[in-house]
Amino acid sequence: MSELFAGVQLFNQEGETVDGAEYLKGKVVGLYFSASWCPPCRQFTPKLKRFYEEIKKKHPEFEVVFVSRDREDEDLREYFNEHMGAWAAIPFGNEKIQELLAKYEVKTIPAMRIVKPNGDVVVQDARTEIQEKGKEDPEALWEEWLAFYD
Repeated sequence: MSELFAGVQLFNQEGETVDGAEYLKGKVVGLYFSASWCPPCRQFTPKLKRFYEEIKKKHPEFEVVFVSRDREDEDLREYFNEHMGAWAAIPFGNEKIQELLAKYEVKTIPAMRIVKPNGDVVVQDARTEIQEKGKEDPEALWEEWLAFYD
């Protein structure tokens, strides 16, 4: 992810800013495309949060980056701080958001991609996989993803 997030500042729920390339170095990254105004997003976000928290217990190398489709900074921050897991977000208005939407051909939200450090997609529809398999056995789904990762 160093190349993909070089020069991009991310923020966490404490409001701290972190260097994207450094923060994601050595991580298995899920890009989560979502917005506060989107009902299906609001349904999926708690499922992703539970999955994330379960996986992070044994696999600190898992990280999620919130790529917001919100229309205002205040909406992004409220949704992020009140509903999401302890992951990072791209600031409102950052050009990286549009770049990622185009690169990963995100037409609808919520969407989630698991990507390699170079940006190649490992899992195209991680949202569906988390919804269908992530609740019963998060560890098995994680192992399945890692089989494609290397």
